[in-house]
Amino acid sequence: MTTKQPRDTFEVKGDDLLKKVKALINEGNIRQISIIDKNDKTLVVLPLTIGVVGAVLVPALAVVGTLAALVTECTIKVERN
Repeated sequence: MTTKQPRDTFEVKGDDLLKKVKALINEGNIRQISIIDKNDKTLVVLPLTIGVVGAVLVPALAVVGTLAALVTECTIKVERN
């Protein structure tokens, strides 16, 4: 029997993207974060396993920061543990 993982969706402006992703990561119960543009194209998927901390997240957050500068609106889909 397969159980579905809880999922949340957040609509954000490019300016708030990095701030929202950091806040979600700090919650600690996130399994995966997907960032999707307004045309439903997946821009990046950040798999977050239990051991992921600090230095490992720096490159991923740099990518998110770059995306924030390029997109005006996007959706964050969150898969929780």
